[in-house]
Amino acid sequence: MGDTGNALHKVARGMGIVLAGTIASMFLTFLSRAIIARHFDRYQYGSFTLTMTVLSIAMTVALLGLQSGLPREISHHLRERKGKIPVLVSTGLTMALVASMVMTAATVLLAPYIAPLLNDRYLDTTLPLAAPALPFMVLTMLLIAVSRGHGRVRENLYYRNLLPPLLFLIILTAGLLAGAGYTFIFIAYVTAQVLSSALLVRESLRLGLLPRRLYLSRELARELFLFSLPLMLTGILDYVMGWTDSLMLGYYFDPDTVGLYNGAAPIARLLPLFLNSMGFLYMPIATAFFTGGDIDGLRKLYRTTTRWVFILTFPVFFFVFVFPESAINLFFGSKYTDAATALRILSAGFMFHVMMGLNGMSLISVGEPSANLTGNLFASAANVALNIVLIPIYGIEGAAVATSVSYVTANLYRTWWLHRKTGIHPFGGNYLKTLLPGLGLVGVTALLGINGGLLIAVAVTLVVYAGYAILILLLRTAEKEDIELLDAIEARTGVSLGPVKRLLSRFLSDE
Repeated sequence: MGDTGNALHKVARGMGIVLAGTIASMFLTFLSRAIIARHFDRYQYGSFTLTMTVLSIAMTVALLGLQSGLPREISHHLRERKGKIPVLVSTGLTMALVASMVMTAATVLLAPYIAPLLNDRYLDTTLPLAAPALPFMVLTMLLIAVSRGHGRVRENLYYRNLLPPLLFLIILTAGLLAGAGYTFIFIAYVTAQVLSSALLVRESLRLGLLPRRLYLSRELARELFLFSLPLMLTGILDYVMGWTDSLMLGYYFDPDTVGLYNGAAPIARLLPLFLNSMGFLYMPIATAFFTGGDIDGLRKLYRTTTRWVFILTFPVFFFVFVFPESAINLFFGSKYTDAATALRILSAGFMFHVMMGLNGMSLISVGEPSANLTGNLFASAANVALNIVLIPIYGIEGAAVATSVSYVTANLYRTWWLHRKTGIHPFGGNYLKTLLPGLGLVGVTALLGINGGLLIAVAVTLVVYAGYAILILLLRTAEKEDIELLDAIEARTGVSLGPVKRLLSRFLSDE
């Protein structure tokens, strides 16, 4: 197996672990949102969305970018100054916990002013109820960052992906069955965060990842802050791209409109699932290729992972874009199906993000992280400007256009800069032979206007995906790296994949 084949094997194996946790987390979170959306009215569901949006923005600021900065610094110190790691961890935790306390107080104090700004009669009550979760959310994120710096993934799987959304779902469901009202949602959320964080603290102490007492090194605090500040700004801009639509819909309309829109937005955000999961181990492997001067290996890694991600995401995109009413009704119920057009627009924007592949992580790998910040800055500016122009006229469809354009803008900039820096882009011949027929099938089927409910939608999706798989085989898009990956999976699992390998080998690309 060549270097690229080994690298793809590692990426795929890491993708499997992270994908399992990510799917579980998204499923549990999605289920909780669906229960809230179905149990309460659209206005209350919209108010819940606005509360969580404000809370998420406050958490991003409170983290100070340390969730990304700490793993890098810990990894660096493990090689050179291992004895300083407890001071480093203590300093980072102290900085973020102080910031989280400040943001908690600010959220509570500003709630009466935020509520009328977003036309929400609940926010001045729900924000103070939810805000106490902030320090525990921050603590969980940073302890997971510490474990990641030590090369561990178990804590991320259990204490971020599984435990918080599972506890929230259990407490929420029990409370609603007992007749609890709307505000109980936020009590359940805070309780889930507190319990998850407490269990993670206990585990971190047992593993020796968390010092017994916290103290602050001013020198390390300054280094951490300067390194993590751009990461924090990038994270804030990510939230601007992802959540400005909901906030501005609340500003121009009311939580009922926000609730309707969020019958579509969470479904569209499922599309980058495979992309994000594959990215967990992509960056260090891509970095190794670049620092070793193997640009051709990096190009193969980028193009192959992009092709895999598109093939895996295609049936989800097809179902959501061609049958948006069925997708919304399946998850959120018929009272949200008026968001079908918005879902189509959003799904197109997120699918474009998927089609461009891991361009952002590739930029970090080649030493160009500032390009991500610049791309997000352009995209966020476009998002805000378009929301201001389009939402008052077109409502949720205008918000969907603004969000989609922002993702297109960011990805075009990142892909252009990556090509400018390295000559790499995702559009190899095999990828184009995979991409264009898939998009053609989506467009043609959508124009046919097939109706008939969920069963028809699922059946058509499965038939088209089967036909698509046969078509890309006949077009010879399979590569030798695919066979090498199957060899590695076969050796690791003991499952015979001979028929699949023989099938692919008959249709290998000539490239």
